Amino acid sequence: MSKLIFEKSVSGRKGYSLPTLSDSEAACKLHIPEKYFATEVAELPEVSELDVVRHFTNLSLKNVSLDANFYPLGSCTMKYNPKVCERIAAMDGFSSLHPLLPQLRGGGMLTQGALEVLHDTEELLCEIVGMDAFTLQPMAGAHGELTGIMLIAAYHREKGNKKTKVLIPDSAHGTNPSSAAIGGYKVITVPSDANGCMDMEAFEEALDDEVAAIMLTSPNTLGLFNPDIHTLADKAHAVDALLYYDGANLNAILGKVRPGDLGFDVVHLNLHKTFATPHGGGGPGAGPVGVKKSLIPYMPTSQIVKRSDGTLTLEYEREKSIGYIAPFYGNFGIVLRAYIYIQLLGKDGLLRVSENAVINANYIQKKLQDKYDLPFSRKCLHECVFSATRQAKNGVTALDIAKALIDRGFHPPTIYFPLIVKEAMMIEPTETESKEDIDSFIDAMLEIAELAETDPESFHALPLTTPITRLDEKKAVKDKKFTA
Repeated sequence: MSKLIFEKSVSGRKGYSLPTLSDSEAACKLHIPEKYFATEVAELPEVSELDVVRHFTNLSLKNVSLDANFYPLGSCTMKYNPKVCERIAAMDGFSSLHPLLPQLRGGGMLTQGALEVLHDTEELLCEIVGMDAFTLQPMAGAHGELTGIMLIAAYHREKGNKKTKVLIPDSAHGTNPSSAAIGGYKVITVPSDANGCMDMEAFEEALDDEVAAIMLTSPNTLGLFNPDIHTLADKAHAVDALLYYDGANLNAILGKVRPGDLGFDVVHLNLHKTFATPHGGGGPGAGPVGVKKSLIPYMPTSQIVKRSDGTLTLEYEREKSIGYIAPFYGNFGIVLRAYIYIQLLGKDGLLRVSENAVINANYIQKKLQDKYDLPFSRKCLHECVFSATRQAKNGVTALDIAKALIDRGFHPPTIYFPLIVKEAMMIEPTETESKEDIDSFIDAMLEIAELAETDPESFHALPLTTPITRLDEKKAVKDKKFTA
């Protein structure tokens, strides 16, 4: 077990040296009110610079990351981020650009390069997704969802529509009902059918004139594409309900089909899931939102527009706009990385993204389907969902399997989601993993399945290789002896 940095402390040891104050600096110090002076020595560890470097380097090596591990989180799409995108985003011309520089409201040319990146990214996303306009301001996927719901609400409000409900399938991401509820709508859950898609009979029964929107992920969280999507869109539009596309799984159909061509009116994209920008750690994020023409008047301010002389500016005065949803223009550095990624791959490269993601997921599904239960026996797209119900009969749960994977050097897949699958294990290999690494993961899963048959009791102590092993979660919940 590694020592805490405080345990490495040695009295009198220092990792820094400060110059003696000059006379003028000392005189300035005299003008600081005495109440601001420390009365006690700070209780900090006394260590050398080398102690500090080794301590934090060793801590960093305990992290599970895409640069070190296969990370098959289903629905979260944890994939490798090309380092060239990081290097370009770190260039002084981008990273040192201050958001308070003139943004052409009254002239000035200091931000034309950044505005061009944003403008071109919007146009690229419109073409890729089949939308008529995009805003890059939302700073996360869920933020994009809320923005989309606000746009839908503004559309219905101006038309005088009495809309109170949003229909969402039971397999949806949890942020979908949350966003709809925050937007003021009543959420109606529509069950899935035997094929893992929204039940059309239940959908038609729930659909009426008070439905504002239907929120769908396509393919859905089971990795399955809904063959009735055109029929569903037509029925929704017949009652002036809008179709909302949760773009979390766009990487499954990238370059193959555009949501706008399927009948969707509003789209949010997770740039980290489809276009290889950083993911995790609480941010930064980006959830751009695209819309069809009927929703353009309500787009957030500001919007990037091209002037007659070819220069770009930000337009703020939009009478029907839902207003500001983010400071400045969202997370510029993340949008920039996505822009570089799209430019690097081009049309053919984006097609290969979806093709490889789908091939990899189906390869895993085929290799593991004899050892783990497959609740929906269909070809999947970018991710496959298994159930550990077979192993659970021997006392080995999805959580136990996840812990066993940790000991074998793999981050576990998503477990217990989607909620409609008992003992769910949701695996997404993404397009960036090699066959060799995927085969290693498959071998580990097969080994675990065998061990679950021959020695199920051994799972209950796992993981054994981590600094902290299996916690007594039931005891933690019951005792509730937590300290601040």
